[in-house]
Amino acid sequence: MEFTIQIIRFFQNGGPFMMPISLVLAVGSAIAIERFVHLTKINRSNRREFELLVPLLRKGELKPLQEQLKTADSALGHIYQEGLLRMQSTRRRQDVEYAMEEGLMEALPAIEKRTPYLAIFANVATLLGLLGTIIGLIAAFTAVANADPAEKANLLSQSISIAMNTTAFGLMVAIPLLLVHAYLQGKTNAIVENLEIAVVKFLNFTDASRQANVEAATPSGLTASNPGQASPAGPKARTRAAAAARVAENTKPV
Repeated sequence: MEFTIQIIRFFQNGGPFMMPISLVLAVGSAIAIERFVHLTKINRSNRREFELLVPLLRKGELKPLQEQLKTADSALGHIYQEGLLRMQSTRRRQDVEYAMEEGLMEALPAIEKRTPYLAIFANVATLLGLLGTIIGLIAAFTAVANADPAEKANLLSQSISIAMNTTAFGLMVAIPLLLVHAYLQGKTNAIVENLEIAVVKFLNFTDASRQANVEAATPSGLTASNPGQASPAGPKARTRAAAAARVAENTKPV
């Protein structure tokens, strides 16, 4: 009970700038909670889709992968859909990579939005605290100038302590907001890095699968060492031998 009374007294002595700082605290807390829930949801959905899709990529089963992506609602699923769509028109790794990077860029705004506001609110809270303190000091010195000389020192000390409440409250709001901003920014960067790793894995697995299909489709029996089959150089060799025989026949001495 006594702690609550001290908080109420602290707000009452802080002056009019305590309310704007409180508003900044409320809005910043709401954004921090919303971002934490949203980023956690994105991270879980991406991880779930990754665990389902990577085994299909390793086996080179692109048709089941495409069927699985039709029901995907994650950022990773959207990026993989862009890659598969581009693979239907071209087989170049660079073109597929560009398509998936485009999908990644489309997913980034939903991941990064509103998080930078927390750093801005932290700076605003600090500046509001300083502004409230300066205005409080101006009012205090103005009041002291017209006060009784015997009461000036006591009145000035009380006014300064009241004015400092605004700066203290501004810092109390700014420091947690900065810490939360750093945490959420790190969480955002981790999600983006995981998506980039997933793109590289997709490209590598599809290249390996395509190379394996090409090697499986190439006939291995058409070689010169196989019995019963002529080597590719056989007809040319016979032609050269026949020409040499004709030249030799024409140049026999009479």
